[in-house]
Amino acid sequence: MQLKPGIDVGSAVMQIPARTPATTAMTAATIDTITGGRFRLGVGLGWNAVEYEALGQDFGRRGARMTEQVGLLRRLWTETSVSHEGQFDQVTGAGLAPMPVQRPIPLWFGAQSPRAYARTGALADGWFPQVRPGPDLEAAKRQVDDAARAAGRDPASLGMEGRVSWRPGNAERLAARARGWQDSGATHLSVNTMGAGLASVDGHLEALSEVAAALQLTSKKP
Repeated sequence: MQLKPGIDVGSAVMQIPARTPATTAMTAATIDTITGGRFRLGVGLGWNAVEYEALGQDFGRRGARMTEQVGLLRRLWTETSVSHEGQFDQVTGAGLAPMPVQRPIPLWFGAQSPRAYARTGALADGWFPQVRPGPDLEAAKRQVDDAARAAGRDPASLGMEGRVSWRPGNAERLAARARGWQDSGATHLSVNTMGAGLASVDGHLEALSEVAAALQLTSKKP
């Protein structure tokens, strides 16, 4: 099994409808600059209406607001001066300084419903499935791909990130699960080392080194 080595930095996921797009854009641009253009902004809607109420946002309109924000974020990451008067947000002659390295920063969506799959296929650069490889993932991916085609996009251009969890002694099992994600079309893989009783940063790094060896990844300089 040969996976492409490399590390991205990303959020999975930020509830952007509960936040102002200019602040989100600046935060993401700053991280992208610090990481040398390796940042992916993972976004989603969230499920907790209380959070939206506390932030003064309409929980029932969060999907529509996210759709509007996606276009606005991409403009803020690529244009020096942006004016926007939308249904939810207004920006007048605003720009970021510094601009991000990536223009625009990739937007990856968390998705686990038909509406979310449709939104992902139409707008996202990649997505985080909430189901494991198997029939449920195949069904979800079909919906995403169909939505991409309907929007005039190539489904193959969308990334997909799988997730596996490390535990002591499970490196070979983890590698098998990673192969399952790869066979299902995943382009990225995240490895969770939390909840495994590791008490130090070095412990987490050692676990990730074990995973890299099991996946036959070769190291390279950033």
